[in-house]
Amino acid sequence: MLYQILEALEAANGPVSLDELSRQLQIEPGALEGMIAFWVRKGRLKDTAVSGCAGSRRGCTCGAYPKGCVFSNAGLRVIVLNDS
Repeated sequence: MLYQILEALEAANGPVSLDELSRQLQIEPGALEGMIAFWVRKGRLKDTAVSGCAGSRRGCTCGAYPKGCVFSNAGLRVIVLNDS
């Protein structure tokens, strides 16, 4: 299941909300948050704040993050694959 998160982010053609990813993978959002945190700790994903985003999650574009992003319900943030 953990690797499916990485695969879904690699296949995304733009931003992906936490809710969308949750539905796609059939994982509860709370459990998905924990799995994302696991990959952040392992260095496979980066979790960064989005300072230039205005408006709703749907209105935000992640032009600086072409491989897609996931937004938390708690606030705007971007989860991206760590290419390094």
